[in-house]
Amino acid sequence: ASNSRRSVRVTAAKQEANVRHGSVVAKPGQKYGVVVGRFNDLVTKLLLEGAYGALESHGVALSNVEVCWVPGCFELPVVAKSMAKSGKFDAVVCIGVVVRGATTHYDAVVSAATSGVLNASTDTGVPVVFGVLTCDTMEQALDRAGGKVGNKGGEAAITAIEMANLMAALRADGLAAPAWGPAAAAAGV
Repeated sequence: ASNSRRSVRVTAAKQEANVRHGSVVAKPGQKYGVVVGRFNDLVTKLLLEGAYGALESHGVALSNVEVCWVPGCFELPVVAKSMAKSGKFDAVVCIGVVVRGATTHYDAVVSAATSGVLNASTDTGVPVVFGVLTCDTMEQALDRAGGKVGNKGGEAAITAIEMANLMAALRADGLAAPAWGPAAAAAGV
């Protein structure tokens, strides 16, 4: 009986709450940045193809997509953050692949890429999506780039659309701070 009362209270609370989700259909004119690591490009090219396909099938004109290639995952955050700060992109997707080797270099690169991409997003208020594969083997990476496990590049692109739409809706309702960039600076933010 206690569980059913709790369930009724949760259901009632859910009906009163303002629950928000970002649409996975892009709004006309939205612009997306994609930063791709060239290291392991056998896989990153496939991830980028997946991102292109997802962006296009979810309503983004490919003319509104700017792709920048960087040497590897360690360099993703600086370009992603610069693109986000430009004020010209609704979201930025970071694509890369780190395959574990016999050294601790893997851990350092994964840690730097992860925290760098997160900081790019939180520092700018622009969604910067982590589409970096961290795998033990090249086979695992290929499985996630259009193989047995789908294409994680496409999934990252869809996440970018959803987050761009959610942030735009929150800002339109005054529930989120403006993104950092020229427009925010001109408004005195």
